[in-house]
Formats: sequence, structure tokens, C-alpha cells
Amino acid sequence: MMYVAMKRLAIFFLLGIFSSQLGFADNLSVPIGTLSVPTDSEISIQLVKRFQYYNAHPENPDDHYDQSINSPKSVAVLDSKKKFYVNSLEGCSTSVYSLENFTLLKVIMHKFNAQNQYLFAKNSDSNFLFRTKKSRLNYFTGRPVEGCFSHHGKYLWIPYYRRSYDSNAVDPSALCIIDTDTDALVRVMTIASLPKMIACSPDNKTIAVTHWGDNSVTLIDITSGDPEKFTCGDNIVIDYRLSQNYSVNEKVDRDHNCGNCLRGTVFTPDSKYIFIGKMGGNGIAVLDVVHRKYIGTVTGMKTNMRHLVIKNSVVYISINNTGFVQKTALKGFIDHFSGTSKDEPYTQWESAYVGLGARTISIDKTGKYLFAAVNRESKVVVVRTSDMKVIAACDADSYPVGMDISENGQWLMVTAQGRGNLGGNSVMVYKVNYKK
Repeated sequence: MMYVAMKRLAIFFLLGIFSSQLGFADNLSVPIGTLSVPTDSEISIQLVKRFQYYNAHPENPDDHYDQSINSPKSVAVLDSKKKFYVNSLEGCSTSVYSLENFTLLKVIMHKFNAQNQYLFAKNSDSNFLFRTKKSRLNYFTGRPVEGCFSHHGKYLWIPYYRRSYDSNAVDPSALCIIDTDTDALVRVMTIASLPKMIACSPDNKTIAVTHWGDNSVTLIDITSGDPEKFTCGDNIVIDYRLSQNYSVNEKVDRDHNCGNCLRGTVFTPDSKYIFIGKMGGNGIAVLDVVHRKYIGTVTGMKTNMRHLVIKNSVVYISINNTGFVQKTALKGFIDHFSGTSKDEPYTQWESAYVGLGARTISIDKTGKYLFAAVNRESKVVVVRTSDMKVIAACDADSYPVGMDISENGQWLMVTAQGRGNLGGNSVMVYKVNYKK
């Protein structure tokens, strides 16, 4: 009898794995209260609240039906003002929530018409080539992707995947700047095609915008602290500029026709370098901020890198397809590309397997724990960074993708965007519990 029971348990376990990988959990909705396993781990996470747009009549009062959540791509926590922001790609909006009582404070729409053309007044589009439209270039709806804060949380920067009239994302796109005191747009700037990642230098002098669409990185001078005086500077090409010469009437798969598919972007703590992951290629591209130039690519880590984070002088990366997270010492990495062996692979990486589709990663304030959104297996995984060991995992709504953690390490926000119109439309709030 014991053998039969164990055999059935093993079958159910395997079915669970295969159903996740084969897409049988396309519309998974995890109950509020779900706790990570094992329950006796040194750290645990529990789903305590949710904002979702798939069940208009939830039974749990902490499960909030929220029509502003439409393909949520990313989330950014602003601890100093006790708020967090969620970017809904298809909803063309940014939802603002209270970090104190978890209520919806405001929905910022990214729609531009005659009433708000003043937001573009300081721009010059003469250096950009628009092909899908010849007039009213700044009348569009923007699809927000990622975000970053500058000037100690005063401004939130959000790039748009594309303008609504540009179905193939081949025209120049744009980014908006939000004043987080009022949660109002104060400026929109023109940038290159199909931006995805954006990062602010620790010294608050430079914004880097990474373009998935043409293998380039735009550096914006924000030294003045005044949005009207922010200026787009160098547009640095990584290896080669990807052609955008597609027919207007041609349907193009921009998720895959992306060259290096530049993604994860992070400044070093001294603001001297920018590391950029080549999700479609191999390695980490290194930019010299001081001299405004691309100085080369470091290889040796696993391929298909999506996200990069630097914490406590350690570089962390997520590997999407094969489902790993890796780490290495920042100093060793810098010494490598600065030394005579820079053209050789850098192999000093420690790895942990977290599950297929490792997307966004976050590190808690102590640097002891890494959290990973595992997209294809619909879960959130916790890794102990000292030995790169998985110590906990918790179920999530289908296809989690974005993530951020509060400064005090208490709240972990996770967005489930969905895949192919299946699953997603969910923002999950996990409470993090640390054992002494």
C-alpha cells in the first residue's frame, strides 16, 4: 500500500511539472493565503493581497477586482512616499497604489492629444525618422514597459514599447517622466525604437534607455534636476545598428527580430559603467559612461540573459530559457574586462536553477535573499545568495514577469502579464517573513 501511495504521489508531482511546462496552467489563479514551501524555511512568502482583472466577484476581500490591470508588465516600489506603481502594457496606463493600505490611488493614462502637446514642447524630432506617420507625430497612446526612479524618487521614468500608430514598433518611440508628488506627467521625450529597459545612475546624472529594437542605448543628461532641461545625448550602438527597414504593411515579429535583444540594464555603484544583457546574443555589453562609448562584451555566463542587478558588490543575472540565476563578484568582473584577458570568457559564476522562464529578479535589503519570477512554471522562488541554494518557492498566477521588493523587505510585488491572451492580468502582493 505504501508503494502504491508513493507511486501515485510521484505521478501527481510529475503531472504538475508537465502541466506547467506544457501550458495546462494557462489560467491559474492562486488562492489568497497561499504559503511558500517548505513551510519551515528560514524565509517564507505568503500571498496576502491581489489586484486582478479576471474575476469580477472574488470571494476574498483581499482579492481586488481592478479594471486598470491589463497586461501588467512591471512594478516599481517607492518606499519614501509609501506607494507602488504598476505599468499595464495593453491598458496603456500606470496604476498607483498605497503601500500602507493597499488601495488604488490613481490611474495615469498614457494618451496624447491636443490637450497635452505641451509635454513635448522641449523636444526636437528632427533627428528621428518617422515612416508610419507624417503629421501629428505626438498624437498617440503609449504602451508602458519598465520604469525607474531618479532624484531620490522625485521622478518616475517609463519608456513606451511603441506608439499606438506604429504596429511594428519601427518608428522612434517615447518615454514619459512622472512627478511622484502629484503623479502627473511633466514631460514626454522622443527616443529610438522599441525601448524596454531603463536605469538611473546612482549619482543622478544619467538615465540609460536600452532599445530592443535597434541595438542601441540612449544616455540622457539629467544633471540639472529640472525635467525641462533634461537632454537626450549620445545614442551608443552595441556591435551594429539593427535595420528598421520593414514595410509599413508587413507584419513583423518584433519579439524575435531584435538583433542582440538588449534587455537587463544596470549602472555600477560608482556610475562609471553600464552593464547590458544580450538576451538574443551572448554576454554582457559594457558601456563606459565617462567616455560615452561601448567598450566590448564579456561572455562566459549562460546565454539568454534577461535581468541584471548589482547588490553589495555582487552582480546577479537571470537566464530566461534554461531557468537559472547566476552571481559573480563585481570587482572580479570589472578586473576581467579591464585586463589583458578581456577577450576570453569570464567563468567565475555561481548558479542556481529556479525554473524555466526566469524573468525579473529582486534582492532584499540585506543582500541575503534573491527572489525570482519564474514565468513558465508560474511561481516565485527564493534563493539564499550565500550558497546559491533554492530555499523556498510559492505558487503565482499564470506567467509572472515583473517584480519589486519594498526597502524594508516586507512586501514583494509580482505582476503576472499573461502569454498569448492566456492567464495574467494580476498583481500579487506577497508578505515576506524572516525567521530569526
